[in-house]
Amino acid sequence: MQRFVDICEIKVRSGNGGPGKVSFRREKFIPKGGPDGGDGGDGGDVIFVVDANLNTLRDFSYRKKFIAASGEPGGRRLKSGRAGENLCIKVPPGTEIKDQESDELICDLQRDGERFVICRGGKGGRGNDHFKSPTNQIPRRADAGLPGEEKDLILELKLVADVGLVGYPNAGKSTFLRAISDARPKIASYPFTTLTPNLGVVTGDDYYSFTVADIPGIIEGAHTGKGLGHQFLRHIQRVRVLCYLLDISDPDYQDHLTSLKEELAEFDPSLLHRPEVVLLNKIDLFSKEQQDEIRTASPADFILISALKYTNIESAVSQLRQLLATTEVET
Repeated sequence: MQRFVDICEIKVRSGNGGPGKVSFRREKFIPKGGPDGGDGGDGGDVIFVVDANLNTLRDFSYRKKFIAASGEPGGRRLKSGRAGENLCIKVPPGTEIKDQESDELICDLQRDGERFVICRGGKGGRGNDHFKSPTNQIPRRADAGLPGEEKDLILELKLVADVGLVGYPNAGKSTFLRAISDARPKIASYPFTTLTPNLGVVTGDDYYSFTVADIPGIIEGAHTGKGLGHQFLRHIQRVRVLCYLLDISDPDYQDHLTSLKEELAEFDPSLLHRPEVVLLNKIDLFSKEQQDEIRTASPADFILISALKYTNIESAVSQLRQLLATTEVET
């Protein structure tokens, strides 16, 4: 099982420009050949490229330095040096790139194939052919190539998903994700079974699909670092619709919704303005009469489901699809 990594620090450096050449023509029957030094090649750029096949920054745990190739020196007979090859670094969608020292956001990469040049390669130096003049017919100078850029960066991943599942530990989020999508998260009867966010794709008969992120259980005080919520709350920031999952077998399940919203508000107040769906899970533990009483006592837009028994799963998915259809995609 691959380890999920969503934040890391790396160093990047673009290539140096190659130096220009100092040389003169030396050909038979041409005793006074002029300067013919070529230019040095440009250094390679460092470029971040979004790859939709990635969903973790795990690879950056093993490699911390990324250096592009430098340009080659210029040659004789006005031959330019070869430019350094660009270094393309693949990152998953939703990767934010920040400066380590200032914590300033440099770029936010979200779309598959999106590219961003983080460091430009150094310009290659001019050969001595550029310095000839009527008063200096044998120039013996050439430019050294310019150095490349170097930056210390923070990469922070915020999963890009249409729907974010929010709930207390053991509310049944992983079971619900497994019921509606192709995801196969670990499921067990104890809290904090899910230790990393999981992504699933929900498809329908009309080929319409959307992605759902299962965020590890949030508890009271998550925004201050308690539990796992503080570590993964960032992944909720990009979702278009919030789906609250409540365990109705818990006597305090009605208070859980208030607590969850308070935690989200403390972390990012704008989250409370997202469209939402509230699901009351584990109705299979109650009789028909008890279910009717719960339904009567709950707001009309709450949906009673059993993720384990697939009860009302289609209604929940339909509600999510309707909200997504009327919610604009943020750019």
